[in-house]
Amino acid sequence: MKFSRTEADVFLPKGGDPAQALARTTHLCVIAHQDDIEINAYPAVADCLGRSDRFFTGVVMTNGAGSARTGKFAHVTDAEMQLIRREEQRTAASLGAYNLQLQLAHPSADVKKAGHAGVAADLAAIFGACRPQVVYLHQPADKHDTHVACFLRCIEALRTLPRDQRPACVLGVEGWRDLDWLEDHEKVAMDASANPELAAKLVGVFESQIAGGKRYDLAALGRRLANATFFNSHATDQTNAISLAMDLTPLVVDEMLSVREFTLGHIDRLRSDVATRLAAMGG
Repeated sequence: MKFSRTEADVFLPKGGDPAQALARTTHLCVIAHQDDIEINAYPAVADCLGRSDRFFTGVVMTNGAGSARTGKFAHVTDAEMQLIRREEQRTAASLGAYNLQLQLAHPSADVKKAGHAGVAADLAAIFGACRPQVVYLHQPADKHDTHVACFLRCIEALRTLPRDQRPACVLGVEGWRDLDWLEDHEKVAMDASANPELAAKLVGVFESQIAGGKRYDLAALGRRLANATFFNSHATDQTNAISLAMDLTPLVVDEMLSVREFTLGHIDRLRSDVATRLAAMGG
């Protein structure tokens, strides 16, 4: 299995043939950075854990350079940080018993370029070599430019597949903007309560980010708890951890559907809901 960058990393926690591992993938997560899977798409990992009929494959598109850092990592160079983050991602893949972990090692600037040949070729190779039941991506209302670019490159790649080879379910996970603002009927609520010890360990693996100045370990688990409690104002909590997602499947089914209009449609419906509620209460 070869990708466009020589530093791309192919890791099989349980060993075996990478092409066969990719082919048997049932749950595929293609995301921007090391730790994005573990922070934002943990239910995908949990759904496959210990199963003989479900196989989770994680794909990280960028090389991990440029992350915020202080403390013991304050003087680590970008080249050193890339190696550290690659090993952290491998450790997470081993802890979570992933089927396959791919790190494509693209600079963020390349992912942000529409039509970049290397990025497009790598995604085409991945999406073309597996038939996952569910694909997890970033969501288009994220406020991190690289997350949005990663999402767009993935949608572009999925739309090039023959229609009968496109995944039946594509979800956009929370990241640098949560999804609590979606209309309730548009939220995809994913139970994230399974194996809480593992959930904490997976985020905690990324010391370069946590000790480097970002408490993702606390924030990720706190967001899941908050989602579970605030999901329904008129019902008791059904679980203690929920990750929210946006259903992106319409964008893959219909390549004529504008990504911008699809995304702004969700925002317009939020605006309408707020205006209607205010008016009903005399506002």
